[in-house]
Amino acid sequence: MSSTIDYTSPSAQFFFDLNKNTSFKKDNQNFINELSINQVNTLNNTALLDIFLSADNLVEPHYHQNAAELVYCISGSATISVLNPFTKQFNHYPITPGQVVNIPQGWWHYDAADVDHTHLLAIFNAPVIDTVLGSDLLALTPANVIAHTYCVDEKQWKKSVGPVRPGTFIGPRKNCEAYSSNHPNPTTKHSQPYTAPIYPSYYESYPMQNAHYYRY
Repeated sequence: MSSTIDYTSPSAQFFFDLNKNTSFKKDNQNFINELSINQVNTLNNTALLDIFLSADNLVEPHYHQNAAELVYCISGSATISVLNPFTKQFNHYPITPGQVVNIPQGWWHYDAADVDHTHLLAIFNAPVIDTVLGSDLLALTPANVIAHTYCVDEKQWKKSVGPVRPGTFIGPRKNCEAYSSNHPNPTTKHSQPYTAPIYPSYYESYPMQNAHYYRY
């Protein structure tokens, strides 16, 4: 036990109703409840996110700079996609109830619901959860920096990322016509073997060498 915790103190907390701490809510089917040392002060390097998703929704690409994450599927079905920074490959892990995916600290990843009523539990080895969101990186990085660094047209970049809003958390946003009309559903299941990439424009230039799919 941690020597910094006084378990005899009247202020020591051992119980909390997670339903009372919703950290993000898109709608009644897509929301995230959060538990950390801020709710239960006797926690010792443990925090969690209780994630509810409906089909075609996903927790946006992000990483946690202070903790590893273990994603456990309680109900429904989801695909957990993780970029391995050592192999430079995106690995996609479909999971159903009772199955888990481990995401090492700082690894870029996203969670996509395959069906309605998907319920995931994300467990972290840190007292609080620090998260860097893809929407924040896209929306807040100066367009001229992106244009200069990657040799892209600044006006086109601004137009492309203009709809992105910081703090998206669960996407796509409501009434997102551009998404539904121009992009395939990234949660769509493909029969084995996988021949259709999730993002065709990317994999046309880098054929399937950068995407690994797993079925259990």
